[in-house]
Amino acid sequence: MWKREPLAYLIASLRGVGQVDLQPQLLTGAFILAGLWAAGWEIGLFATLGTLIATATAYALGVDRGSISQGLQGYSGCLTGIALVTSLGHHPATYVLTVVGCAVTTILTATLTTLLKPYGLTPLTAPFCLISGVMVLGAPSFARIWNGAPAPVADPTRGDTGITFSDLWHAFFTNVSQIFLVDSWYVGLIMLIGLAFAGVRVLLAAALGSVAGIVAAWALGAPTELITEGIYGYNAVLVGIAVGAVFLANTPWNAAYAMFGAAASTGLTAAITSLFKPFNGHTFTWPFILTTWALMAAVPQLHRLRAATPPSHPTPTRSRPEEGTAL
Repeated sequence: MWKREPLAYLIASLRGVGQVDLQPQLLTGAFILAGLWAAGWEIGLFATLGTLIATATAYALGVDRGSISQGLQGYSGCLTGIALVTSLGHHPATYVLTVVGCAVTTILTATLTTLLKPYGLTPLTAPFCLISGVMVLGAPSFARIWNGAPAPVADPTRGDTGITFSDLWHAFFTNVSQIFLVDSWYVGLIMLIGLAFAGVRVLLAAALGSVAGIVAAWALGAPTELITEGIYGYNAVLVGIAVGAVFLANTPWNAAYAMFGAAASTGLTAAITSLFKPFNGHTFTWPFILTTWALMAAVPQLHRLRAATPPSHPTPTRSRPEEGTAL
């Protein structure tokens, strides 16, 4: 890495921020990162550190340069940094855990890439979920790490189910910001502007995914407070983008399939939250991961659906070390 221009490293890291939403465009990453700093300097700092550390680790371990340049090695580090500071607080041990955790996400990304490749699937944000889940769950056992009460775990049973127009538009934007564990409508707006630079199709997929999440949550009787906070909709946004704008070709059948998946991830969010709640586990983006894996694994048997060609979120290969495929 050190023989390359530092600018290439910074560009790869910035793309890593955008790749949380499966987009490598620089402006997308820049707007998302700006939104994270707007959410608070601690969130912005740890998102930046996490992405830089994961990307640097990929360079150090000799990961495919095309994969690195497209940001595919940095996005789990970005989310891990945010998860650790929001769950454990801002103190010296959090920095140490961020360095270790974000470095390990790079290794785990390689592991999952190898295991999933025969099935035509990619790791998505699973490295983040596994590393952050283990660290946050184990932190209370260590006095030098733990610095307070656990971060609140969403209760899928609390609150009323009435909804107003104000609730709806807040939910529409916070569904986008909650992907990054941020409850803020204006941060979601900034991120949506960034997604617009990735193309109209990506923006529409994100917007429709957010709407699908809101409608499904309301129809199922989810608490209004949690809908407004984006707890029930952020996975739907990710599924909408992944299935509707990245992994499948642009056809009406594929679009309908993506919106079905977005709505399904909403129900799965409640199930996984309830499963994790007894031991203070965190849902993170597991509903998005499991829903997308299930939907994409089924595609070869569903002949009305067509995968994107070439693959929009490629598996790294060593045969073309300098090549990267844009989303």
